[in-house]
Amino acid sequence: MSARDKIFKLLEDHYNEELKAPQFIPGKTPVPVSGKYTDVEDLKYLIDASLDFWLTEGRFTDDFEKNFSEFLGIKHVAPVNSGSSANLLAFSALTSNKYKEKKINKGDEVITVASGFPTTVNPIIQNGCVPVFVDCELETYNINTDSMKEALSEKTKAVMIAHTLGNPFNLDEVTKFCEDNDLWLIEDSCDALGAEYNSKYVGTFGKFGTFSFYPAHHITMGEGGAVITQKQSDFKVLESFRDWGRDCWCAPGKNDTCGRRYDWQLGNLPYAYDHKYIYSNIGYNLKLTDMQSAVGVSQLKKLDSFIDKRRFNWNYLYEGLKELEEFYYLPKATEKSNPSWFGFALTVREDAPFSRADVIKHLDEKLIASRFLFGGNLLWQPAYQNIEHREVGSLRNSDTVALSTFWIGVFPGLNTKMLDYVIETLKEFSLSPN
Repeated sequence: MSARDKIFKLLEDHYNEELKAPQFIPGKTPVPVSGKYTDVEDLKYLIDASLDFWLTEGRFTDDFEKNFSEFLGIKHVAPVNSGSSANLLAFSALTSNKYKEKKINKGDEVITVASGFPTTVNPIIQNGCVPVFVDCELETYNINTDSMKEALSEKTKAVMIAHTLGNPFNLDEVTKFCEDNDLWLIEDSCDALGAEYNSKYVGTFGKFGTFSFYPAHHITMGEGGAVITQKQSDFKVLESFRDWGRDCWCAPGKNDTCGRRYDWQLGNLPYAYDHKYIYSNIGYNLKLTDMQSAVGVSQLKKLDSFIDKRRFNWNYLYEGLKELEEFYYLPKATEKSNPSWFGFALTVREDAPFSRADVIKHLDEKLIASRFLFGGNLLWQPAYQNIEHREVGSLRNSDTVALSTFWIGVFPGLNTKMLDYVIETLKEFSLSPN
């Protein structure tokens, strides 16, 4: 038996001793809202990569790119170190001179949603553009497409929005709007891996799709993310912005992939300047490590079962809580969609005999974790008080989200015993809040 095999055998013992989930005891064991869902195989992949001691992208990253692209049915995957970096990369790539008159420039407007996650919006601001905020719908928590159409101006260059809590936004309306007005579409699919619209995976409709592999998400690498695209030319731009802005496309540790390393003349550089050190974009270093990719390769093997369990848990909660509709707006799947749920959202109705704060306090006392719907209305947040922006129409629903919405977990680590406890707790409180 090789030393590596001996280590793998010890890992099984370690996992069983240290990492197995405890037995659930209602009222004593916490019910998490999200979290990584891993097994000993994930740990083996992580250690296998670490034993190579190849600390940047390597063989596991190659495997992840291949397997992830096959799952989604797209051609190109650019792995990065987080979903937020994926959003930054996708938006920044569109500022490249490669896109000529269609490139995004400082001062251009980008339509987005007020009730989103900060890093869906931040790349717009960070690139000197103007976010145009529109409202969401209650129940789906996705963009109000009528407001989106009202937001159009001669300065509009793109739409950048997320599929909220794994529920696809109306891609018929959004893609037609973008096509009719020659706008870029960036799909933030960080919470929606495996969600489908018209039987096609989200993230594959726009110019770029972004994903996150944070522990809370559908698969995890610990940290990690990806941008996907169909065209080789777009992929080269993504790689450049991700890898310091360089013009060269050699993989780490490789040289002269193009066969003409010293046969270039770009910018004002002298002829024969080393292509590895020619920079065509103002880029970043957003790469991930092979150890992260190794965990992703292992997690991808279980992705279908993870998605099925999330859908099962969401439906189980819906059936258990639908009698409380007089107190809460219950979540609703977008028409033509098959969501890959990230969470189960509840909004306390205006005439309910209790507030969100009352519900959250009770859940906390019962060790049931919950979360607000990200930033609520982002324009209420301290970071956005002085940004240049436009608001279109009423943001009434975004205000409601900020004041009254919360969500509970559906991730695969939750079993029916836990869900029954959540349902019973919410019913007990809602039907007799005093």
